[in-house]
Amino acid sequence: MKKKFTANVEKTDTGFSAYVDGLNVFSTGSTMTELAMNLVEALELNFDDSKDVINENDIDLVIDLQQFFKYYRVLNAKYLADRIGMNPTLLSQYVQGKKKVSRKQTDKILTGVQEIGKELAELNFTS
Repeated sequence: MKKKFTANVEKTDTGFSAYVDGLNVFSTGSTMTELAMNLVEALELNFDDSKDVINENDIDLVIDLQQFFKYYRVLNAKYLADRIGMNPTLLSQYVQGKKKVSRKQTDKILTGVQEIGKELAELNFTS
């Protein structure tokens, strides 16, 4: 069975960097897409003797809330908190790194962000 890799992503001044849990594998990229492609290459180099083919679907890119809201500044944390039924002060503490977010709360936030993304993707503008 093929292994899934978790890569912890951080925002940098030039784009993104990531390291893979439990391995001496890291990479950078100017976009998330480039980072994912570069991580595939880094993992393939790490497992050079393996016959398994590694692709982007084998990598879970994980970005913490501080990094997420720093990169996606277009998202308003207070509005998101109201929308998902979370205390805005609590979400703000998560975003600022003052409080550690639980897995359950992370899932709630992610679901809210994905719902907004889906709604935006379905919009059409008329001119």
